[in-house]
Amino acid sequence: MNGKTLAFGEDRPKQGRAAAVAAVVVGALAAGGAGLTSGGGAAVDSAPSVQGKTASKDAARKGQRQQAWSRLGLRAVKQTVRAELTCTAHAYGEVQRFFATHPCRKLDRLLLALGDTRGNTVVLSIAWVRMPTSGAAAELKNLADTDGTGNVEPLAATALDLTGVRFTGDHYGSRRSGSLVVIAEAAPAGGHPDAATMDDAAEVAAEFPPP
Repeated sequence: MNGKTLAFGEDRPKQGRAAAVAAVVVGALAAGGAGLTSGGGAAVDSAPSVQGKTASKDAARKGQRQQAWSRLGLRAVKQTVRAELTCTAHAYGEVQRFFATHPCRKLDRLLLALGDTRGNTVVLSIAWVRMPTSGAAAELKNLADTDGTGNVEPLAATALDLTGVRFTGDHYGSRRSGSLVVIAEAAPAGGHPDAATMDDAAEVAAEFPPP
């Protein structure tokens, strides 16, 4: 995406990526995102290696969330999750119109706050969309991954007592497995998280199984 902030319901371009959403909060935002510590996680200050990201994705596929984030130098601070039986009311643009004629079977959305040892906070949004068939899932992923077609809406950051969080689509990941489509998106929520970390977080988030 081009970094422009758009309200839910507007189409948001995706900067020519072939991948597609869900989210995050941090409890120390009163200090501008500062003060987050690694707690029980093994966080690091430098950008993770390629091997580290690979190990993080492997952990994510196994549902090992703490291990997945620690390999990226992050730790989960707070999260909320919500399950829906319909998708049309929780999407926008062409993706919403697609759901009107191709109803999903289930939608799970997660909003997650991640912090590092330098006081930075990343908000991560993940959506797991279960379609009736693998063919419909492939159509959905292709549409969601295309610039200017809309997408599934992230949960509102206010659910985690956050304000001013803007999902622009710059840091995005997606995958399909049979009839399941996973869409993940990361955004800054405090401090100055680097773009590579947010890119990696979105890619890893797309690997998690449904809650």
